[in-house]
Amino acid sequence: MTTINLNFPQPAKVFNRQIFDSLFDYSKFTEVWYGGASSGKSHGVVQKVILKSLKHWKYPRKVLWMRKVDRTIQDSIFTDVIDCLSNWQILSLCKVNKSNRTIHLPNGAIFLFKGMDDPEKIKSIKGLSDVVMEEASEFNLNDYTQLTLRLREPKHKQRQIFCMFNPVSKLNWTYTTWFAPTADYDKSRTAIHQSTYKDNRFLDADNIRTIENLKNTNPAYYKIYTLGEFATLDKLIFPSFETKRLNPQDPELVKLNDYFGLDYGFINDPSAFMHIKLDMKNKRLYVMDEFVKKGLLNNQLAKAIADMGYRKEVITADSAEKKSIEEMRRLGIYRIRPALKGPDSIIQGIQFLQQFEWIVDDRCVKTIEELQNYTYVKDKKTDEYTNKPIDAYNHCIDAIRYGVEEENGHSSTKAKIFKSFI
Repeated sequence: MTTINLNFPQPAKVFNRQIFDSLFDYSKFTEVWYGGASSGKSHGVVQKVILKSLKHWKYPRKVLWMRKVDRTIQDSIFTDVIDCLSNWQILSLCKVNKSNRTIHLPNGAIFLFKGMDDPEKIKSIKGLSDVVMEEASEFNLNDYTQLTLRLREPKHKQRQIFCMFNPVSKLNWTYTTWFAPTADYDKSRTAIHQSTYKDNRFLDADNIRTIENLKNTNPAYYKIYTLGEFATLDKLIFPSFETKRLNPQDPELVKLNDYFGLDYGFINDPSAFMHIKLDMKNKRLYVMDEFVKKGLLNNQLAKAIADMGYRKEVITADSAEKKSIEEMRRLGIYRIRPALKGPDSIIQGIQFLQQFEWIVDDRCVKTIEELQNYTYVKDKKTDEYTNKPIDAYNHCIDAIRYGVEEENGHSSTKAKIFKSFI
């Protein structure tokens, strides 16, 4: 076992104030870190947990780093931890296994990185000292409860669970658990920290302008991502839906038709690819799978769709991106076709989707977030709601609208199959 001595002669150049003030305080079992975009909360928790793990304990720490969906770990919390270890010049002293995503620190501490896709596998992990839930709002209360029960190894002192998230919706379990007027939790064992971009001294002027400009460009995002507050619960477009784990091999689901939709994005908005099933007889809509990510080029998006096993499926995509549709065909997604966008197609498409009972796989976390936040615009003069939706929290829903277009009576012609790409 190796002892690591880290020295930060100028801590202001390493830590934001809100994390530095509680850097060595492990007195609360649950630490809630919430707030706006680019507030440094996730980075700060990574710093705190790594430092805690490098301390000399009688028994080395065993930390479980979590995301709701396993395939999102590599480009998020795993990379964040690697970057921190590298910046502190101790990565070379660690044993990193990228295939099973484990990191062994030089003092014997172990980092495990898992998704909540299979809760039974999480139950088999023994001897945990700490748990970190990145994007905790993507989980549910049962997930959080199960993870707290994993922290029962008596040999580890000052066991903790860390929850980081943006305050996405008052329907979310994070609000009802810790912030609602009826919230009933043990305050003696819980620390709650709120932060905004103003608490992140490492942000440059361009990032600050982008965040502050949300006040003018997207009021729905402004309250959450700029002010770091839970959004006011306005009139939801889809006020009720069910979440549960869906099994694609379920005989009742197998017999239903599959539909696939794609909404393009890049820097500010994510690309959203959706797999849906419709039960027209019983008026049920099943959200089976999603892939939602910013910053993807078309070749990366095509690879993601192929890796998910959907390369040969008919996909209805945003018709405003004709060039992208052609590029996707040339990249092997040869059955992609443009959606038809007629007058009032958004409102008409929403009205069609509102006829269905929604059942969403609990791993489709971005769809759930959108359903909890997709609201109608309120007229500022009359204070009445219009039938127009906000232009936010709609990427998955737009992709779903495109995907089921043929059942809505607005289908484009059958997709052309370019045999040279088969």
